This record gives sequence, C-alpha cells and structure tokens, in this order.
Amino acid sequence: MSQLAERVKNIKPSPTLAIEAKAKKMKAEGVDVVGFGAGEPDFDTPENIKEAGIRAIREGHTKYTAVPGTDELKDAVIAKFKRDNGLDYKRSEIIVSCGAKHSLYNIAQVLFQGGDDVLIPAPYWVSYPDQVILNDANPVIVPTREENNFLLTPELLAKAITPRTKAVVINSPSNPTGSGYSRAALEKIAAVAVERDLIVISDEIYEKLVYDDFTHLSIASLGDEIKSRTIVVNGVSKAYAMTGWRIGYAAGPENIISAMSKVQSQSTSNPSSVAQKATVEALNGPQDFIPGMIAEFSRRRKYMVERLNAIPGITCRMPVGAFYAFPSVSALFGKKVGERVINNSGDLAAYLLEDSKVALVSGDAFGAEGYVRLSYATSMENIKKGLDRIEEAVSRLA
Repeated sequence: MSQLAERVKNIKPSPTLAIEAKAKKMKAEGVDVVGFGAGEPDFDTPENIKEAGIRAIREGHTKYTAVPGTDELKDAVIAKFKRDNGLDYKRSEIIVSCGAKHSLYNIAQVLFQGGDDVLIPAPYWVSYPDQVILNDANPVIVPTREENNFLLTPELLAKAITPRTKAVVINSPSNPTGSGYSRAALEKIAAVAVERDLIVISDEIYEKLVYDDFTHLSIASLGDEIKSRTIVVNGVSKAYAMTGWRIGYAAGPENIISAMSKVQSQSTSNPSSVAQKATVEALNGPQDFIPGMIAEFSRRRKYMVERLNAIPGITCRMPVGAFYAFPSVSALFGKKVGERVINNSGDLAAYLLEDSKVALVSGDAFGAEGYVRLSYATSMENIKKGLDRIEEAVSRLA
C-alpha cells in the first residue's frame, strides 16, 4: 500500500461537517438530537429558482459549459456586483466554481506555495488554514479580541506582516462570530494592504444576511488600488438557500482569474450547467424572498442570544450578520458533573451532545478555545428545545 502524501497528514476533516454528520447519524438511529452545527439555511430554495433549474433540464441545458461559467451567468454576476457593491468587472475578471469553498481553494492553488505566509484572523472559518496548508504555504493565525468584536485591526495586521506574507483573508460578515467590518475599519485595513503590498481575499458569502443597522461593504469598493489587489468571493448558498446547488464565484485581477480557470479546467471543469441556469434566475430574478428570511433569522438571533446570556457562566455578543451565535463558555471550565470534568470547549460540546443530545461546534475548530458556535439556521421550535437542554445541562455542572 502506497503512503499518503504528506499534505493529507497535515490537515483534518471539516469539524463543522463532522459534527453535522454525527448529529444526522444519531437522528437516523432514532435519537432526538437538536442540531446547532449546520451552516445551512433551513429555508427551501425559492420556487422561481427551482423552476429555472427544472426548465434548464427540460430545455436540454445539461451539457458541458465553458470552464469558468457561462457568459450568461458571468453577466448576471457582473450586474450583481455593480448593483450591490458598486463594483465594475469584465467577464475575464469573473470565474464561477462549484461553491464558494471551491473558489477559495482555486485562489489558494494559484497564489500560494512553499515559503508563503497567509494571514488569517481568528476566529476563522474552519477551511481557511487547511486550504493554505494543502498548497504548501503557512497559515499565520492572528488572534483578535472579543472586546473588538473579533475584528482584525490595522495594528494587528501591520504587526503580523513579514517579508514572507503574501495575503490576508477577510470574512465579513464572519463565520463563526457574526461580526462585520464597518467602512472605517475596512479603509484602515485597505491602507495597510496597499502600503505593504498584500493580496486581500475577501469572503463575502454572508453579505445579504445582515441585521439592525449594519450595512455590508466590500473592501474592493474602496478604490482602484485596493480593488486591484483584492479577490472577492461570494456565492448563492446562503442568501438564496442554495447550498446543494454548489455555485460560488470570484472576481478579481484578470491574471489571477485566468489562472484559476486553468486550474479548474484540470480539476472539476465547469460547475453544473443546470445549477448555473438556476443561479442566473437567483441573481437576476425577484429578490423579495431575502428580506423575509433575514427577518426570521433576526428573530431567532435575538431569542438565542438573550437565552444564552441568561445561562450562568455563558456570555454572548449580539451578531450583526450571518446566522451564528458565538458565546464564551470559559467560565464553565473546571466544573464537573459526576466524574466528567469540563476542561475546555471540546469537553463541553461532547457533554452536551452525549448527555443532552445537543450538537454544536467547539470553538477550537475556529481557532478560538473558550467559545462554541451555535447556528440559528433552524426552526424556533428546535432553538427553544435545544436551549432548554443546554440550560438544564449547565445547571447540573458544579
């Protein structure tokens, strides 16, 4: 038997997908598990989008397309960037891939190599560091502070830069914290990136899922200098409840996008032709589905955060975007129930799953020990039941 490549030994499976798989397995076995692990809207894909996919099948749009996506979809993406972000792109500056995760991996493939450092603010989405490692580069984790809403500051960014630093990843709104960057914050980060010659990878997949008075802004919209060094990543999975359709896209400098297309031609070729047709309808069609989904997410968000803050030993900031709560649970460390001691967030997650049948994700998966992530992309009934169980489980700790 051949030995596996070293790069595979250096990464781990996605922890969020692993906890979701475990919860689904327990449910299939008849266990009443409340799942807070999934980063997936519980809404169905809107009917007009589904019908566009069905129509595409019936009309025979089931063949290969151009590797980086159809011109029709590229034009829809270009129109979306202009409409929503005030950004102008050409077709040659757009690539469509098999989900935003695939877009990010293509970026890592064409930009990173041995000797490169990539700055990743923590807490971070679980796949950022491993995608860097898979391309022989070094993820440099930059811890942020809860009192700064878990946001990267220009001071932290400047301090972390070395001659090896090639890029920085910005995720706004953020998975897992739900925090988002203001215009003023992005302007300061952009200034550092331009001065220090950094590439910015801006993951904006949650841009439409924002609450209260928070407004999303793309860092690429702050001027030609920062735009010329930024790759913007987005997709339809979150805003349009299209996770299974697997369509993401990226916009950026033509030479980078061209290289990503070259890599994609040797890996997946084009994304699904049927899903591309559905995505054209998602981007160009009625957007009236989104405000209702946001209103419902916001209702759940407020309920979840208020309930979490009412549990002794747990504190939680109110997120401004995405659909996650990211409470601090470190005050529970050292407590025990029976012979079980809660020494870290992993112990707490295991305790809640095994004893209370509640699935959530331990903060160490996001580079943030002392926290856990709960998704409120599930029904209010499930949220209430799950939080009741968490409250009861924590009350037994002494």
